[in-house]
Amino acid sequence: MTVFTCEDTFEAMMTCIYDAWAARLGHGNVRLQTEPVLQQELFCEYIHIEGDAQKAEKVVRSVRRKISELAYRRIYLAAMSFEDDRLDAIYRFLVLGFAFGADVLERMSEPAVMRIWELSRKAGNEANFFREFTRFTSLDGKIYAAHIEPKCNITAITAEHFADRMPSENWLLIDDKRRIAAVHPKDQPFYMTKLSEEEMQRLSATEAQKDEYTELWKEFFRTIGIAARKNPRCQQNLMPLWYRKHVTEFM
Repeated sequence: MTVFTCEDTFEAMMTCIYDAWAARLGHGNVRLQTEPVLQQELFCEYIHIEGDAQKAEKVVRSVRRKISELAYRRIYLAAMSFEDDRLDAIYRFLVLGFAFGADVLERMSEPAVMRIWELSRKAGNEANFFREFTRFTSLDGKIYAAHIEPKCNITAITAEHFADRMPSENWLLIDDKRRIAAVHPKDQPFYMTKLSEEEMQRLSATEAQKDEYTELWKEFFRTIGIAARKNPRCQQNLMPLWYRKHVTEFM
C-alpha cells in the first residue's frame, strides 16, 4: 500500500489527489491522508506531496466540468471537515464521480458518496452555527474583531457571510485553534492569512476590550430570559458548551 500525505490545506489536498491518480498504482493500492501522520503502518510506503496551485486547479476544473458544481461544493466542505479520513473519502468519491458524472450524487448506496455527504453536512452545519454565534467587538471604532474555535476549518466559509453583511467595515475573523484569520479591508474582498505566535498573543487581548454595546447586549440577554422556563439541558442541546467560549453573552 502506498500512502500519499500532504498538508492540511485545500490546495495540498487537491494536489495530493492529482499525484496519487497520476501515479497509476491502482485505486485499491493507494490511500490518501493529511498530515501529521501520527503513526505509520507496517508494509506501507509513505510519500509526501507538496501543494501545487496548477495541479490543484486542474483537479477543481475537472470536478466542475465532468461532475458538477454541486459536487465541487460538497468536496470543498468535506475537505474542511476535521475527520481523519476526509482526503481519502474525497479520492474514492472522485473515482466514482468521474465514472458516473453528475449522477454520482444520487448514488447514496455507495459508501464513498454517503461519506462525502456526511462530511460536507457536518462542515456546512458548523458554518451555519458560527454565522449565528460569532460576536464581533469594536476596537476603537475603527475595526471589528471576532474569535472562533470551530472543529471544522470553516473560517473562510463563515467569512463569506460577513463579507456580504458588512462590506463597508474593516473586520477580522480569527480562528484561535488554527491560528488563521480572515481579514476584510473596507469595501474590498477578504483574504486569509496565517498568524504568528506574537500576532496571536496581541490579538487575543482584543476579547478583553469592551465597547459601548457589550454590557448592553449582556443585559438584554439576561432580561429577555424567563426564569420559570429556564432549561439548561435543552439550551446545551441547541447550543453546546464548546460553541460558547467566545460568545459575548456567556463570557
